[in-house]
Amino acid sequence: MAKKVLVIGATGAMGQYLIPYLAEMDYQVDAVALVEQQSSWSNVKYLKADAKDPVFFRQLLAGGYDGIVDFMIYKTESLAYYLPALVNSTGHYIYLSSYRIYDNKEHPVRETSPRLLDTADDIILRNSDDYCVYKARGENIIHTLPKNRWTIIRPAITYSFMRYQLVTLEAPNTVGRAFAGKKTVVPESARNIQATMSWGGDVALMIAKLLFNEKALGEVFSVCTAEHHTWGEIADYYKDICGLESVWIDQEDYIRILNPDPNSRAVRWQLECDRLFDRIMDNSKVLAATGMKQESLKKLYDGLKYEISRCPKDCTWRVNTAMDEYLANH
Repeated sequence: MAKKVLVIGATGAMGQYLIPYLAEMDYQVDAVALVEQQSSWSNVKYLKADAKDPVFFRQLLAGGYDGIVDFMIYKTESLAYYLPALVNSTGHYIYLSSYRIYDNKEHPVRETSPRLLDTADDIILRNSDDYCVYKARGENIIHTLPKNRWTIIRPAITYSFMRYQLVTLEAPNTVGRAFAGKKTVVPESARNIQATMSWGGDVALMIAKLLFNEKALGEVFSVCTAEHHTWGEIADYYKDICGLESVWIDQEDYIRILNPDPNSRAVRWQLECDRLFDRIMDNSKVLAATGMKQESLKKLYDGLKYEISRCPKDCTWRVNTAMDEYLANH
């Protein structure tokens, strides 16, 4: 009898590739997302719903799933509500953490490398509810639960369809501006920092191969490529692929353009406590567990070119007026 798998948050950068892999593995898949989606596989059913709605959540867990892959985001206040219930309701639960939990104290970065929650010099960050903090707190809860029922995964930056990152910029300020014939701004402080960007299809295959894998139970994996480039090199890739011209500017100007509120730390922390860290990743553990090879993973240039070629030219993008004004005045 086919194993029954639940995928929560199924249409994101990784989920959009994971569902076909699971379908091809002959699992019976229920995929939950906020947007309407049609399935071309007889063994995949999409459910349009808010998985964090308590009533719907309880109904989901009553479904008797053999495995759950969870792409949802749970802030600190909701971790204790959702995570124990998810782990205790299934045979194998995969929790989405992030490589952003890693501090900058070891290179290459391994699964045992220090976490910002434990070692960050910024005490305000460690006591905040920043993304890197609540993901690590979720890991702490998972570790208290039966080790034969869970796996923690930590993706690096994962690009995919409509997900095109450059330093902390996302698609509207990268490919969106390129298609509009506009320049974009990037912080000079990041130009020579090493970054790791993984193709969503490769990360999804890693996840599919970890599901129901005895080697994965009770373990933590950095699910990513080992290929790394400076942000300056990555900016050159965008210029070559889609004509995006990057203007390298002062870091404080960059932060103000993205968020002018001096009391808001989220943009600063994402930059200073992740994108300005040398993210040279060691993915040997996940390769060993899945049997995958680094040379089989998509090269960054090729992957960006493929995903950008799929991006509709007539897409309506959010306009960054602060960036437009800065470029006009400088």
